[in-house]
Amino acid sequence: MPLITWELWLACDIVADNPLPWQKSMDKLTPGRVAQAMGGVFAAIGTPTSPPKPRGKSLGWTPGKVRNRKIRYPIVKKTASKPRKEEQKSA
Repeated sequence: MPLITWELWLACDIVADNPLPWQKSMDKLTPGRVAQAMGGVFAAIGTPTSPPKPRGKSLGWTPGKVRNRKIRYPIVKKTASKPRKEEQKSA
């Protein structure tokens, strides 16, 4: 938490106030307002990550690719269970 607060305090000078419609613009920005405006800073700096992959229906198998069927194994069944011994009823 202290590192985040320190980062926001340092970024206070480089961000522009971008208030939401119901907020008043401020001269001295609070850490929350700086955090709101950090998106513009990150957009200007760039990111080391790769762009997101497209979503939607997958392309499927490439044409001409050889597909093999799954290996099917025989079903292992339990043997028939022996009938239970009936207990002798006491008289």
